[in-house]
Amino acid sequence: MIGRREVLGGLVLGALQPAVARAQDGEMKMRIRIAFGTLSFTATLEDDNASARELATMLPLELTISDFGGNEKIAYLPRKLTALVRGPISDAAPGDLCYYVPWGNLAFFHGSYESTRYLVRLGRLDDGVAPLLVRGEFPLRIERI
Repeated sequence: MIGRREVLGGLVLGALQPAVARAQDGEMKMRIRIAFGTLSFTATLEDDNASARELATMLPLELTISDFGGNEKIAYLPRKLTALVRGPISDAAPGDLCYYVPWGNLAFFHGSYESTRYLVRLGRLDDGVAPLLVRGEFPLRIERI
């Protein structure tokens, strides 16, 4: 007999399945498309990260992205993530896609930054930070690939 846990687990896995792609090395990767203004680019979420998996279950998202601090763009999620895999991030670098715990926002870093225990790295941009250098506030769409 199948229990409620098995059914719920199957539903959650089914919801995540479109966001998962097999990498060349056989490892499973979650890929997303990020679009604002006339720009569209991709990122790969960390598959071993409960916070990134929780974000994937929220997709697609319609948000607003804006400049912050001269080194990042931010976008506020409709609700805070609860499955937190906190920093600090030992290899913090431009191109990181993070979650800032106190404010409940995504942080798309295009410049150097100092990691803190309040940052959760969710993934990395696939093709560099150039799209994030466009200044301004824009409607943002994030979806599974």
